[in-house]
Amino acid sequence: MGVELAEIFRQYGPAYRQRYADRLLPSHRRAMRAIEQCRTEALGGQVYHCAQCDQVQYRYHSCRNRHCPKCQHERAQAWLEQQQALLLPVPYFPIGAGTYSLLTFTLPAELRKIARRQQRLIYDLLFRTSAAATQQLAQDPRFIGGQIGLVGMLHTWTRDLRYHPHVHYLVPAGGLAADGSTWLAARKNFLLPVKALSRLFRGHLRQALQKTPGYAEVPARVWAQEWVVHCKPVGRGQTALKYLAPYIFRVALSNRRLVKLEHDRVTFRYKASQTGQTKFCTLPVEAFIHRFLQHVLPKGFVKVRYYGLFAPGFRPRLAALHQQLSQRSAEPPCPTDQNPPAEAAAPSPESLLASDVVQCPVCGRAMQARLIIRPDARCPP
Repeated sequence: MGVELAEIFRQYGPAYRQRYADRLLPSHRRAMRAIEQCRTEALGGQVYHCAQCDQVQYRYHSCRNRHCPKCQHERAQAWLEQQQALLLPVPYFPIGAGTYSLLTFTLPAELRKIARRQQRLIYDLLFRTSAAATQQLAQDPRFIGGQIGLVGMLHTWTRDLRYHPHVHYLVPAGGLAADGSTWLAARKNFLLPVKALSRLFRGHLRQALQKTPGYAEVPARVWAQEWVVHCKPVGRGQTALKYLAPYIFRVALSNRRLVKLEHDRVTFRYKASQTGQTKFCTLPVEAFIHRFLQHVLPKGFVKVRYYGLFAPGFRPRLAALHQQLSQRSAEPPCPTDQNPPAEAAAPSPESLLASDVVQCPVCGRAMQARLIIRPDARCPP
């Protein structure tokens, strides 16, 4: 097994926390502790025994922290299953209304200093103003002329872990007309003009920032320069959802990208966005930890948001629209649910003991749970 983020945090985290004790955010401390304890005896677990070959296995609980690289794959799969009912009622047409695009809005470099200090405020404004600009332009009859739906997710990193806040939106290529029943398909291979969208986004964010104390810190040149908005098609229905799921639950750095830890330096790989070539970045451990922690979000911040047709308040109407238009669909209708599935509660150790099936690594037979290991009382729940 190669080097893991948890190993780096366990080895160097105590010194890092001691050195930056007066500057380290509580959210950073929580993330470090969770990652260090993930799937260790500190969080408890179960002991399994194979009656056939007498093998014993220890299975420890996950931390479930959204910044932990070990915990995100399973959450992505669960989210993907839930969205089948949430997104797919949008009708599919051969002319392209069933396709989806990925829109990306990037916060200009001059605003990132403010964003570091006021993450909750700026990230929220990034969401609200980019969604408002997109919905406003989509209402223009030259493009769509109706209400569209957006599923947005916040990312704050580049591939080499630099600070680069941006929002991705999954958007169907069409919208609902004002009559509440007519589906308006976007033009083939075209959703919205990105230059006009970027300027509208810039204006919305400027107006929002003017109401905050941080506006005076923004250089005037920011409001005259072009902002970056990107759009690309990502497929139809389930294909688009599968494309989106890793974006939602991706963490700043996965364990498989870590190459080595030696001489107090960390090396990780990444792909250059322009060329696609694999490159390597080597940083002193302290700089590496700092780069990772700058992408830890404020506690409770909602990084996945739904707007327009996909907003929670619209879902009953979305389900009704699906029933109305399913006969015109080029694909079979998908099951709908007027209410999104509730997020599953963390299972109790007793339920895990009863339902978890573990195969013996030697003979392949099912192992039986024999013992529950209780979490350390000092650990967070």
